[in-house]
Amino acid sequence: MSAPPDVAVLRLNAFTRDGEGGNPAGVVLDAGRLTDADMLAIAADVGYSETAFVLDGPPAPDRRRYTVRYFAPQAEVPFCGHATVALGAALGQALGPGDLVLDTAAGAVPVTTGQRSSGEWWARLASVEARQQPAGQAILQQALDCFGWSAQVLDPGLPPAVCYAGAWHLVLGLAERDTLERMSYDFAALRQLCVEQGWATVSLVFRISPQEHLARNPFPLGGVVEDPATGAAAAAYGGYLRALGILQPPARFRIEQGTQIGRPCELIVELPAGLSSVWVTGAVTSID
Repeated sequence: MSAPPDVAVLRLNAFTRDGEGGNPAGVVLDAGRLTDADMLAIAADVGYSETAFVLDGPPAPDRRRYTVRYFAPQAEVPFCGHATVALGAALGQALGPGDLVLDTAAGAVPVTTGQRSSGEWWARLASVEARQQPAGQAILQQALDCFGWSAQVLDPGLPPAVCYAGAWHLVLGLAERDTLERMSYDFAALRQLCVEQGWATVSLVFRISPQEHLARNPFPLGGVVEDPATGAAAAAYGGYLRALGILQPPARFRIEQGTQIGRPCELIVELPAGLSSVWVTGAVTSID
């Protein structure tokens, strides 16, 4: 399968930290004529963990609402946070800063875009309603086995759960930072488990403090060993912390991700008062 040769693909880094690192995403602003096979082929050719496709583009000055689909190199996903942030910045550059709405397979996602005095663009997404469910013991053990871990590595204050804010993620809180730093796993076994359970990623987290968190996100479902920054998982994790009562809205915290693979990322997560959504903000730079 080959990608159409004449499709313009923007390449952007989302969730950069001080202008460096970030998670690469592809953005196609005019994908209306592309088939599913075309989009999958383009995503595979781009090679990033996700590429966002605007189905009703190109951007028009009088329109602030667009329909979007997301493809990883091996599969379509219902929602992708870092590609949404990248797309938001691209639309902001095309249309000017302000509010947008993206219609995704997971639902309508409001996005706010802006530009800092340095010239750097940023975007903030408001997730669909966050929800959680306990992780069954048998499934949890299968997941731990993929990493070669026992339940002793888990943080007792963060009970294992399957969490959603546009896509499902298994959240495992780890008691020791070193466990997170040294993480490795059986790619084929975890991919099969993610396929069976419908998980986009496994979200591994460590709490430095209530306002500072570390994360790593294996993404074998999309054919990617590790996602440098995962906005959808960050939103799901924020909803999880709110549901546990660990953070009370309004609240704000920071996730550091991607350092272990040379792609330092910063995700700012907010729990607004009176809303069921979670806000995730990141800076965006172009890939030359």
